[in-house]
Amino acid sequence: MAVWVQGGRRGLRGCLVASRLLCPRFQSRDPQGVEDGDRPQPSSKIPKIPKIYTKTGDKGFSSTFTGERRPKDDQVFEAVGTTDELSSAIGLAMELIAEKGHAFAEELQKIQCTLQDIGSALATPRSSAREAHLSPLLLDCAEHAAFQAGPILELERWIDKYSDQLPPLSAFILPSGGKSSAALHLCRAVCRRAERRVVPLVQRGETDANVAKFLNRLSDYLFTVARYAAMTEGNQEKIYKKNDPSD
Repeated sequence: MAVWVQGGRRGLRGCLVASRLLCPRFQSRDPQGVEDGDRPQPSSKIPKIPKIYTKTGDKGFSSTFTGERRPKDDQVFEAVGTTDELSSAIGLAMELIAEKGHAFAEELQKIQCTLQDIGSALATPRSSAREAHLSPLLLDCAEHAAFQAGPILELERWIDKYSDQLPPLSAFILPSGGKSSAALHLCRAVCRRAERRVVPLVQRGETDANVAKFLNRLSDYLFTVARYAAMTEGNQEKIYKKNDPSD
């Protein structure tokens, strides 16, 4: 997620740089049709690796995928950053979940990939997505910025699958139920904040309403699998009890 946030215009170059680093065979061809990846390279030449820092964001501005420069505390970057934080929280939870062998770890990894797509959509605000702002490179990056309803429906299927195996709720529960469950509850809380950051962008027409819908459904999914993890690990969930002033 940090690809399009870190170092201002770094995100705009990132699409091209990443494609070249991942697919060196198809960088270019000489007139005889020999690919760079097939031509022997002198051992003395070391591939130049781009620096992680670009200094273009030192003055507090960063670039969207449309090439527009905005302050780093702009609502777009707040939403992108919180979505990145959510993916990081899920990554941490997955490390705990993997130790327990939970089958839904693969679902969480797929969700992280979807959050990456959401970051692309958020970083392509519609107000500046005009032809004048889009170079051919940016068009290549932006073509994946649209967010469809498919992932939302998939979340709903997963929620139903785990809900059918859980006992019905009879009281408010506190974030608890073991390390896996507690980590997933933390992810749920970050997800709610990400949703709050995205809603104003949807209301202003800057991004697709499906982005907010996905985050809303994702928080329900994280709550459900947190309970499922507690149940399958045999951990007791803590129940909310109103404090008695007399105690």
